[in-house]
This record gives sequence, C-alpha cells and structure tokens, in this order.
Amino acid sequence: MARHDTLAAVDLGSNSFHLQIGRVVGAQIYPLDAVREVVRLGAGLTAEKRIDRATQAAALEALAKFAERLRGFPRPAVRAVGTNALRVAKNSSAFLREARAVLGFPIEVISGREEARLIYLGVAHALPASAHRRLVIDVGGGSTEFIIGTGFEPQLTESLYMGCVSYSLKYFPGGEVSKGAMKAAELAARQELSGIVRAYRAAGWDEAVASSGTARSLENILRENGLAEEGLTREGLERLRSLLIKHEKADPDRIAGLRANRAAVLPGGLAILGAALDELGIDAVRVSEGALRHGVLYDLLGRVEHRDMREVTVAQFVRRYRVDAAQAERVRALALTIYDALSPGADRDDDADRMLLDWAARLAEIGLSIAHSQYHKHSAYVLSYGDMPGFSRMEQARLARIVLAHRGKLSKVQDTGLEGGDWKLVFALRTASLILRSRTDARLPFLRVAADAGGFAIDLPQSWLDENPLSATALEAETDYWKAIGMKLAVSGLSDKKVSVLKQVR
Repeated sequence: MARHDTLAAVDLGSNSFHLQIGRVVGAQIYPLDAVREVVRLGAGLTAEKRIDRATQAAALEALAKFAERLRGFPRPAVRAVGTNALRVAKNSSAFLREARAVLGFPIEVISGREEARLIYLGVAHALPASAHRRLVIDVGGGSTEFIIGTGFEPQLTESLYMGCVSYSLKYFPGGEVSKGAMKAAELAARQELSGIVRAYRAAGWDEAVASSGTARSLENILRENGLAEEGLTREGLERLRSLLIKHEKADPDRIAGLRANRAAVLPGGLAILGAALDELGIDAVRVSEGALRHGVLYDLLGRVEHRDMREVTVAQFVRRYRVDAAQAERVRALALTIYDALSPGADRDDDADRMLLDWAARLAEIGLSIAHSQYHKHSAYVLSYGDMPGFSRMEQARLARIVLAHRGKLSKVQDTGLEGGDWKLVFALRTASLILRSRTDARLPFLRVAADAGGFAIDLPQSWLDENPLSATALEAETDYWKAIGMKLAVSGLSDKKVSVLKQVR
C-alpha cells in the first residue's frame, strides 16, 4: 500500500459522527482538521432495533458534509468505521449502502473489542510515552469500552452494552432526573460491569484514563463548578450527581460548563462513569483527548507502512491453530498467481481483494485443528465469530465466506452474500487447493486461466491430467459445482507442443 502524507478517519458513533484529518510526519500524525456532527444514531433506534428514517436522513446529511471535505482523497488514505448503533441495528446493511454512496468511501462496522483496541491506540498516542499499565474507560453513545494495556499494546479489551445515549433514553426520558432514576441507571451499569470487575482488578493498573466526549464534558463541568481541579474524581462526580437530582435535569442554564448539545445524554454518561469508578475502586482518572478516531488514524498509518494489525492477527491464528505452514504457503503462492493472471496490470500494493485472498489461503485450514471432516466449515465458523484484532466485522464475514467456499459444493455459499468480485477469489483458492492436494513440493504444471461474465476457464497440460487422474477427476467435478450455481468452468487439456509454444510466448 502506497504511503500517503495525509490520512482521514471517519467515526460513525452512536452519539456523534467525527471526521479527523491528520498529516503524517515520520511515525506521528499531526491534526489538520476535525469535523463533528451530532447525529444521535443510537437515539434513532426503534423498539424493533431499526434506525428510523429521520435519523438516517440526518446521518446522510452529516456524511455529505464529510464527503465534501474528503474530496480528492485516495481510497487507501481514508478509513470509516461504525460502532454500536450500527452493530445492533437490523437495517444497518440497507442504511450502509446509502451511507457509502454519499460518503464515497467504504464503511466498516467494527466489533466492540476492535473498537476498544482502536480507542486504546488513540489514547496511548495522545498521552506521554510510559512503561506503566493504563486502564482506559471510554463511555460512548451505545457502548462503553474498558482496556488495560502497556505502551501501545492493549492486553485486556472489553466492550459493554451501555452508553450515554441508550441509558439517558431508558432511565431519564425527557431529560428528567430523579434519585430513583439515577439509582436504577447505576444499578444497571453495575450489573453490566459485574462480569469484568474481578479480571480487571486482578490484572491491575498504575493509572486510570477516561476518554470520549462524555468524559471531557464531565471534566469541564467539574472544573467550572469548582468540583475538581483536573480530571474526574469520584467525589466530584458524586457532587454533580446531587446537583442534577436537585435541578431535576441536566440544565445548561444552571450548571456551568454544560453545553446544550450534551445535556440530553449527560445523565446516562454520569451514571455509567460513576458506577465504573465505584466498582473498580478508582478515586480519580485523568482525561485524554485521544479517541477512537485517533486510533483509526494510527491503525491506518500502520497499514500503509506495512505494520498492519490484521497481518499480525493472521500470523497468530496460523500459530494458534497449528496450520501446516508449508502447505498454506504453497496454496497462497499459487492462488495469488492465479488471481494475478486474472487481473493483469492491477496495482498489487493497493489491492484489498488480493490481500483478502492471501489471508484466506493461509487461514483456510484452521478448522483442521477441530475436525478433518467438513473442516472448511469449522474454519469459516472460527473466522466468523473469533476475536480478530484489526478486522472489521464485514471483513471477517467476507473472509469466512471465501474460506467456506474453497471446497465442496458451491451452492452452500451462493446466497451468503458473496459479492461479484468474490467469485474470482473463490476460483483462485479452490483451484490452488485442488492442484496442490498432494501437499508436496512437486513441480507445478503449466497453468493458464481466464475469466468472463459467465465463469472461468483452466488450461492444463494433457500429460499432467493423464498422470494425475485424481486431480483430473476432481476438476471434472468442479465443472458440475460451478454449473449448479449458474456459472461455467471449462477445463481443457493442452498438448505438450501447445504448452511449449505458450511458454515461449510468455
């Protein structure tokens, strides 16, 4: 992937949408521009977990503004991510199709733990370098992330289903704050926290840090009202809690430092953060300017400088599931050769599909560690549901579909969401796996491939087909598999004379 001097991150949060643009200087990113739009995507979720049309319209309007600022950016220099509201919305796929068209760039929905990893990366880069362990708490609109890490490396990551938008809507409807409502919200937060408190306390940390708009807003309020000099304290939050209950709402006219556009979601955020400090036994936290969008920028910088977290994750999976590395490399090399033959002249460095094929080839056999029978299904299951740092949920799903389709009948994946370009990846991986089924370093035959709108064609030496009847029979079965889904696969045997001529042409 080519290096770019300017990178951009788009964060489609459950409360606000953010666009962050940074200039790359060495290994650092310096802010150039930032745009924030309060959309409240999480507040637009209906009882049926669907984003209502009015909220969708507001979101598309915000993305149109971002698109104007991003005009002229190359695709690899921009990464857009969606968080909790898009994770839970049943109509997120339909909305994302519109959103991508408006923004002009792909939008990835990331898992909660991937969100936590990126938040930590953003916070770590925003704070002075330190060797001690940090706990980072990020209260978002629909989820709250908890991360313990050292330096730039997170060690514990969790995402809990509670956020300032969802809790404010549920426990403080109409913005009304009462002692009973606050207790109910805090109790709910404590119940969510109960599953992680023991592990986090056992891991320990030297410093606690809060990030997100909620934390920054609370810090500003505490400072403006003389409740804390810096950061957030448990005592200061308790006094602010009493103030909200006294005024019966988060009132910008009566509470110094409270912005009007933050008032509606402040009670839920306060309840969550207060409960977190109580349950984890924290008296004070510092507040960081780093956030998800900053982590996305640094992760993107890693990708363009060949320090891609996804590559690290693939290597870890290969080790964890004891993949036959020699066979995986044989399949990878041949699959990429086939893909390149079908895509002559393409820019390999910036080809996301080629990269996906590379990973699929190396991960196709992870299911063998579970069972040999139907191992490709086990592989696909692990890739679908495993924690894969660096990968978006959509990337994981697509990777799983390619792996699932790499052997057996193709009809099982015809209706699973395979995109048009995915069939080329499936063809390359299936063909490589079939030709290399002997799992040896035997010399590969001459191979010519072609593709058109109707399917694919393979030309192999007739002498090789005669000497490898098992593979020849498997290739015949391949033609039937492709025919069953309405696509063609033509397999032809070439004479030795024809092969010799073709080699000279090459």
